[in-house]
Amino acid sequence: MKASMVKDADIVRNYDAAGVCSIELLPGVYDGPMRAFKYYLKPGSSVSPQQYADKAVVFIFGKGTGYICGCDGGFSIDRLCFYAPNYDKSLYTIHAVSDLEFVMCVCDMNEYDFERAAECSVHLPFFRNIDQCYPYEQYCKSEGTESRSVLFGDCGRLGKITIGYCSGKESGTIEKGHREVHQFNYAIGENCDFLCVVEGVSNQIFRHQEGDWSFITAGPDHYLLACPGKYVRYVWVEVYTSEHGVY
Repeated sequence: MKASMVKDADIVRNYDAAGVCSIELLPGVYDGPMRAFKYYLKPGSSVSPQQYADKAVVFIFGKGTGYICGCDGGFSIDRLCFYAPNYDKSLYTIHAVSDLEFVMCVCDMNEYDFERAAECSVHLPFFRNIDQCYPYEQYCKSEGTESRSVLFGDCGRLGKITIGYCSGKESGTIEKGHREVHQFNYAIGENCDFLCVVEGVSNQIFRHQEGDWSFITAGPDHYLLACPGKYVRYVWVEVYTSEHGVY
């Protein structure tokens, strides 16, 4: 399978007594080091997700407001935000002020990843809102498309994960296939409504709206293009196919 998607509207919210719902996204679709989990929190609820000494973890806060508090300090969630804890050294809790939605990406790290991290890596804990992420230009983005880097490059990645953001009205991305990375896409914002086309023997076409999550395997050309009068707006998460990530 080249690509797959889960619609946010199709996810059944089974909240526990604490007002928290969590599910794994696209289990079994991707046979690689990363797994992704979607969380929904009711107002006033809180959760302390599992911590890992040997895995890279990044949270993408896509909808709602809240805050993170713990031994590393406090962080306010009032727009699209990103948080990477310091492995199992960060003791933290995520609190919801309004209905809060986020994705937790958990990626295995091998010996090589830890060697690279010891040489040079992003400082943890890491927290940025989207306005703090720097813009960049890329040939495959059409006019009117904004791109921002979240975690990128040898010094700015986390294990095998890189992350960025793309947004534009009636615009999008026409991307050549990349054999080095698998790509996941998290649709963000009420006005986002775009098509993801994955080329191959028979094209796969997925319509993305707020909260949807999709996967594109490494290799095929793909396009993410806004529907008429709408926005292409998504966070992309790429995971290196090689055991070594970036050589």
